[in-house]
Amino acid sequence: MTKTVVIIVAAGRGSRAGNGPAKQYRSIAGVPLLRRTLNTVSELLPTALIQVVIGPDDIDLYNQATVGIELLPPVTGGASRQESVYNGLKAAAELEPTNVLVHDAARPFISANIIAALMDSLAVNSVQAVVPVVPIVDTLNRVSEGAVTERVDRQGLYSVQTPQGFKFSALLEAHRSAKGSELTDDGAVMEAAGHKVHVCTGDGGNFKITHEEDFMKAETCIMNGLGDIRTGTGYDVHRFEAGDHLWLCGVQLPFTKTLKGHSDADVALHAVTDAILSAVAEGDIGTHFPPNDEKWRGASSDIFVRRAAEIIREKSGVVANIAVCIVCEEPKVGPHRALMTERLASLLDIDPKRVSVQATTTEKLGFTGRKEGIAAQATATIRLPWQRS
Repeated sequence: MTKTVVIIVAAGRGSRAGNGPAKQYRSIAGVPLLRRTLNTVSELLPTALIQVVIGPDDIDLYNQATVGIELLPPVTGGASRQESVYNGLKAAAELEPTNVLVHDAARPFISANIIAALMDSLAVNSVQAVVPVVPIVDTLNRVSEGAVTERVDRQGLYSVQTPQGFKFSALLEAHRSAKGSELTDDGAVMEAAGHKVHVCTGDGGNFKITHEEDFMKAETCIMNGLGDIRTGTGYDVHRFEAGDHLWLCGVQLPFTKTLKGHSDADVALHAVTDAILSAVAEGDIGTHFPPNDEKWRGASSDIFVRRAAEIIREKSGVVANIAVCIVCEEPKVGPHRALMTERLASLLDIDPKRVSVQATTTEKLGFTGRKEGIAAQATATIRLPWQRS
């Protein structure tokens, strides 16, 4: 059975991208660049093993950016891109893969067509290397001292993209032979070793984020693709019963009572779940987690929120904003608001700045005013790809 490893090169500093952390850990539309790239690779190559090569001081940033993604243990990169890829190849060699794709972390917009073309080419026994290319469309000039010195004929000139595909053993041996040289990509490494490098059609949208303005370009691409904006609301109520703690927004609070319910009775997370499902017309929490099903007795409401967010991802959408208002006389929410916000953002995999947790009372009116229970109301804003009806 053919086994494929994908090496993601994420060891550089990206100094041309401006100030801040290494560019692969900077956010695009609220998600780290590296995570966007890994999510795309995982989606397009669900059976592939993914090996990330990182900078020697980046393990904390890497761990934060890759939570929940199934990856091989990261490998530390070298002084050059070539050395970093070689380190990744050596680490993956014990897996004995047939094929390897090498991809830059700074290219999050890989297309399914590129992946299909690479894998089809590598299925041919005689093909050891294949790289995606796009034709040069701009006029090319050589410039010296602020003036054009020569016009370059662009006929037959192409720019090379990643991912690039190779037979694993051939690329590993080529890197061993090229050790100490300064070649710009793995196609060049294979060519230096005497291999013929084949090409497939690349994609103009598969651009590399290099400069600071590329982050804005990338965010524009993402947002333009998510033009179907939906809003949903959710509301839930749970009564108090005897106990010594309760759950709100995924946070356990010590209290003189608990909330009664089939699950953990986290009234805030239930309202959030319903708000997300409402926005995409996917029923409500009872549709997906029936209260008469013993499977969910005492279950953590984290499960419900995560599933709602997963439904959005399955539709290639994003949760853009969540607001939840908790209505009660007690316990006091204020001291726990920051922790609740962080927890809810973590469950939804979004920036905490996109989460609002509020609390209010009913001025001692109604069941909440009589301290009989807690109510919660939530609003969710969802962005989906526009689908023509």
